[in-house]
Amino acid sequence: MTSGAPSGRGTSGRATPGARAQALRRALPARRFGVRGRVTLGFGLLALGLSALLSGLAWTLVTRTMVSQTEQTALVETSLDRGEVETALSTGSADLPAVLEGVPGTDSAAVLAQVDGRWYATSPSLGPASLPTALVSLVTGGQEATQRIRVDGTLHLVVGLPLSGGRGGYFEVYSLDEMQRTARALSLGLVAAAVVTVLIGLGVGRFASRLALRPLTELNRVAADVASGRLSARLDAEGDPDLEELAGSFNRTVEDLQRHVIADARFAVDVSHELRTPMTTMLNSMQVIQNRRAQLPESVREPVDLLADELERFRALVVDLLEISRHDAGDQVVRETVRVGDLVRRAADTAAGRAVTEVDPSVSALTMEVDKRRLERVVANLVGNAETHGGGCTAVRVEPGPHALRVVVEDDGPGIAVERRSRVFERFARGGSNERTGVGLGLAIVQRHVALHEGQVLVEERPGGGARFVVELPTSAS
Repeated sequence: MTSGAPSGRGTSGRATPGARAQALRRALPARRFGVRGRVTLGFGLLALGLSALLSGLAWTLVTRTMVSQTEQTALVETSLDRGEVETALSTGSADLPAVLEGVPGTDSAAVLAQVDGRWYATSPSLGPASLPTALVSLVTGGQEATQRIRVDGTLHLVVGLPLSGGRGGYFEVYSLDEMQRTARALSLGLVAAAVVTVLIGLGVGRFASRLALRPLTELNRVAADVASGRLSARLDAEGDPDLEELAGSFNRTVEDLQRHVIADARFAVDVSHELRTPMTTMLNSMQVIQNRRAQLPESVREPVDLLADELERFRALVVDLLEISRHDAGDQVVRETVRVGDLVRRAADTAAGRAVTEVDPSVSALTMEVDKRRLERVVANLVGNAETHGGGCTAVRVEPGPHALRVVVEDDGPGIAVERRSRVFERFARGGSNERTGVGLGLAIVQRHVALHEGQVLVEERPGGGARFVVELPTSAS
């Protein structure tokens, strides 16, 4: 029933640090926040810590002040009321209960007095049994004392003062409901302020992270451009002394990379050009030999046929190497206005050796600014890939898309597995180890030529089986 203590006035085994660190790492979830998220979270936690510290200090100071003022006020009031009681006792008044009922105290919930060993009380619910024994002993022993008690769930403050002449003690009980309501209101206000502070901290952290990491965003963009093959991209950090050194190092690295790529590409171009002369000589010589195949002994005809096949593969390799090296060396795109439907039809039908092209009437008259040679090579390579590796080209369609012109090439082959679709456009990528036809550069050339037109090429599965290559060219280029 009572709480607190009266205040008198006047007289096994242990884990190693390494094991604990490993256990902590296992218990913590994987870090999923990026730098921006961690900066924002850091600001939020800082705001939470500061608000919690300030709120705790404010609550402690305010509640202590309220308790101190309440106790001081109660002591003064109880002391005045005790004077009235002692006056009545000194005059020999026999009606002490009436005197206790008439004391001028207005804030007290109950008045009790122990006079000559006899108890008097004004409230039946707050009688002598409600008072702590230690408190009563201190007061009747001649000391002032206060103590907070809880009766029927309600917090009260008991103030006890000794009566003169050692005749007993005078007690007043004050309700602390008002102080508790004030403390609860203060707590709610501080919690609300802490929540607002945390939200403001998160907002400030978000803004600060965006501002501070803006150079990192630019670096990511430029790095992505370089990774995609646009080696002319550079990082601009003028006016930021903290980033100038990083930007300079990054730009010098990209410049060195660009020089090496261009040098390698030019070397490949030169080698390809140099190979064309002996290749032409060998092909012409092989043609002469094949024209006289009937005169050859039976034992050398098969080796001659195999040599002819290898020479044709060698010719295709040199042509493709020359084409892709021109791209790497920065060969310029030469745009001219063409009717795309007619260009695709001519290139596709020629590569397939038969009519395979359908042009949607809505785009049959569409003209676009494109590099004619490169686009013809794109269509020819896709149709040739379908003929060689896809069981034959089944259809080539030119059709409108939501924001681009679509050139669709379908084949009747086994299709391309999902896990291989991102790799078919890599250089020297082939369908399998047993595949001898092709050199693995055709689709790589397709992707690079389409990218130069600011388009994209996709690989899909054709309904009913087979592969579908879709080239999307932005119509804004028209």
